[in-house]
Amino acid sequence: MDSPLVKLPFRDRAQAAALLAEQLLAWRGQRPLILAIPRGAVPMGRIVADRLEGELDVVLVRKIPAPLDPELALGAVDEHGNVVLAPYFHRTRTGMEWVEAQSREQLALMQRRRAAYGPSADVHDRIVIVVDDGLATGSTMAAALRALKSRQPRRLIAAVPVASQEAVELITPLCDDVVVLATPFNFISVSRHYEVFPQVEEAEVIRLLDRVA
Repeated sequence: MDSPLVKLPFRDRAQAAALLAEQLLAWRGQRPLILAIPRGAVPMGRIVADRLEGELDVVLVRKIPAPLDPELALGAVDEHGNVVLAPYFHRTRTGMEWVEAQSREQLALMQRRRAAYGPSADVHDRIVIVVDDGLATGSTMAAALRALKSRQPRRLIAAVPVASQEAVELITPLCDDVVVLATPFNFISVSRHYEVFPQVEEAEVIRLLDRVA
């Protein structure tokens, strides 16, 4: 069932980010670190960071797509090469050779992005809020939370406008709090819950981070 706080679909990422920031105002003034998952969540992260008077950075994780359905996440890999497989991975009958090849490909992409974005912010003993534009399987967010938790933030929060109930259940044990505006029944994809959902380009990410490639 949808949350009574929102009406789906969202107009765009900006509207979703503004609504999400409203639910995170308790952290304003405490210098929270907003970590957006590139690229789609970075414009949202900028809005949330500005509203909470926090700092914006990115956390680099990438989906491992299924061979026959690129939209299906078999899992995710972080920029250090750590892989988190989806709970249903073994039911897909996908070989680990595919996972390893995709992990190498995604890792190379993340290394290029890290070079463009600059060094990652220090999360130790900080309030860290990880933002994405939505969670279908939750694998990417799970990989991000696992990677961040090992770096000992003071508090680790996952914040998304929309998610499947299965994704929420997956990530809840991995952080201190989960903020989700809506968990629609029969969740199919993130994009269907936005009227406008354009691709975010690399140049925009770098501009929003106030960095020079």
